[in-house]
Amino acid sequence: MKLSFYGADRCVTGSCHCLEVGGKKILIDCGLQQGRDEIDNRTLPFAPNQIDYVLVTHAHIDHTGRIPLLVKNGFCGEILTTRLTAELMQIMLLDSAHIQESEAEYDNRKGERAGKAPVEPIYTVEDAQNVFRFVTTCEYGETVALCDGVRVTFTDAGHLLGSASITLEVSENGLTRTIVFSGDIGNVDQPIIRNPQYLKKADYVVMESTYGDRNHTEVWSYTDELAEIIDETLSKGGNIVIPSFAVGRTQELLYFIREIKDAGLVKSVPDFPVYIDSPLAKQATTIFCGDLHGYLDEEALELVKDGTHMFSFPNLHLVETSEESKLLNMDTTPKVIISASGMCDAGRIRHHLKHNLWRDNSAVVFVGYQGVGTLGRRLLDGVESVRLFGEEIAVRAKIVNFQGLSSHADHDHLLSWIESYDPRPARVFVVHGDADVIPAFSAELETRGFATYAPLYTASYDLAADRELERGYQPEKKRSAVATLADDLYSKLLAAAEALLALVRSKKGAPNKEKKAFTRQILDLIETWR
Repeated sequence: MKLSFYGADRCVTGSCHCLEVGGKKILIDCGLQQGRDEIDNRTLPFAPNQIDYVLVTHAHIDHTGRIPLLVKNGFCGEILTTRLTAELMQIMLLDSAHIQESEAEYDNRKGERAGKAPVEPIYTVEDAQNVFRFVTTCEYGETVALCDGVRVTFTDAGHLLGSASITLEVSENGLTRTIVFSGDIGNVDQPIIRNPQYLKKADYVVMESTYGDRNHTEVWSYTDELAEIIDETLSKGGNIVIPSFAVGRTQELLYFIREIKDAGLVKSVPDFPVYIDSPLAKQATTIFCGDLHGYLDEEALELVKDGTHMFSFPNLHLVETSEESKLLNMDTTPKVIISASGMCDAGRIRHHLKHNLWRDNSAVVFVGYQGVGTLGRRLLDGVESVRLFGEEIAVRAKIVNFQGLSSHADHDHLLSWIESYDPRPARVFVVHGDADVIPAFSAELETRGFATYAPLYTASYDLAADRELERGYQPEKKRSAVATLADDLYSKLLAAAEALLALVRSKKGAPNKEKKAFTRQILDLIETWR
C-alpha cells in the first residue's frame, strides 16, 4: 500500500498522486504544471503504460492537463470521473491541445529563422480526442468497484460543476485502509455550485491547502456591487470589460447579471447588452445548461423547476467567431464584454483592452486572481500605459478589483473541512499550496491534533506501516520570462544598448536615406522613454 506524490507538492498546480495497491497503480489526477511552479510538462516521473486507472477530481487543467500526454505515451487503462467532469474535460482538454499546437507552431516559426531544431507540442488535438476512449463516468455517492480490493466513491467538493473529493477503500494482505483525496475544496455560498460536502471517516487524507494562510475578503452583496459598477459606467457611455476564466467564473457572472436584470438594479440602461466573447465559455455554458440534477444548489434547482434559465436574460449574446469579436469594438453601444483569458495574457480580451483601456468612461473589472507578471496584475498595480499589439495604450479606464469571488475554500473553511473527521485521520498529507503555505498550514494542523506530512516531489509513503519510504526532492522551479528578466534587468538593458550601438556602427556605409530613417527611429525611441 504505497502512495507517491508526482505533482502539486509544495506548489499549487500539476496535481498528481499515485496509489499502488494489490498490484495495481491508480493515479489521482494528472495535471498540467503552470507558471512558476512548472517543472517539466513534457516528461512524466512514471511509466504511463504501467498505470492501470486514473481517477479525476475535476476538470481544471492543473488537474487534467497531462492526461492526453499520458495516453500519447502508452496509457490504455480506465479513466473514471463524474459525468459532468467528463463533459467539461472534453472541451477543456481540446482547448488545451489547441494551445499546445499553436505555441509549438509559433516557437517553430521563430526557431526556424534562428536555425533551431523544430519542437513538438506537448500533445495534439488528436491525443486529447483519444483520451475519451478510456473514460467512464459515475454520479456522486455511487460506489464503484474499481478492481479487486478497491472501492471508489465520489463526493461533491463544491469547487466546480462535477468536482469531487474521492474516497478509496482499499484492501491488501488482510489490511484495509480508507484514503480520501480532497481535490480542490470549494468555497461556501457560491451561486450555482453547492457547498462542499463534509466527510467523516478516513485513515488518511490527501488535502489541498491553496488558501491555507488567508481568508477571502467578505462581500455583502455581489449583485449590488456589480450592478453599481455597471450602472456608473453605462451612464457615462462606456463599456465594462471583464476578463474572466471561461469555465466556472463566467457562468457565475451570468448568474449575477440575470439577478441584476430581474431586480432592475441598473437604472441608466436597464436592457444593457452583455457579450460572452469566448468560444470555450460558450461551450462550457452549454454544459452548465444541460442535465444538472444532482449537481446544483437549492436556489438553482428552484430556478430549473420554475422553468427559468439561470443563465438566460434579455440582450445576452454569445460570440463565436473572431470576426464577430472584432465587430464589438466597432459598435459604439455601451455594453458589458466578458472575455478570456482571465489574466489578460492571451486571447480576445487583449483586443478589448486595446480598444477600451484608453477610454476614461470605461471600466475593466477583475473577478479572479491575477498572477505576478501578468498583464492583469500590472493593471491592478496601477501602470499608466501598456503595450498591446505593438501600440502603447494609455490606461485611463477605471480599474476595479472585484474581490471575494473564489471557488476555493479559504483558511477557516479548510479547517472546518478537515475538523469534520471523527476520529482524526492517522495522517493528513498537505498538498496543492505554495511552498511557504504548506509548511505553515501543516504546523497549524499539528497544533490542532493532526499528524501531518508535507511531501516533496516524488516522495513516497507506506500507508500500511505509516512511514515515509522516499523523501523526494524540491525541484528548482523554472523561471518565467518575466521573473528571469527581473533578475538582472539593468544588465540586460545595457546589453540591448550595446547591440543597438553595434547595429548603428554597421550602418556606416549604408545609403543616406536608410541612415536618416534609422536615426529618426532611434530619436523617436529616446523621446518615448525620456
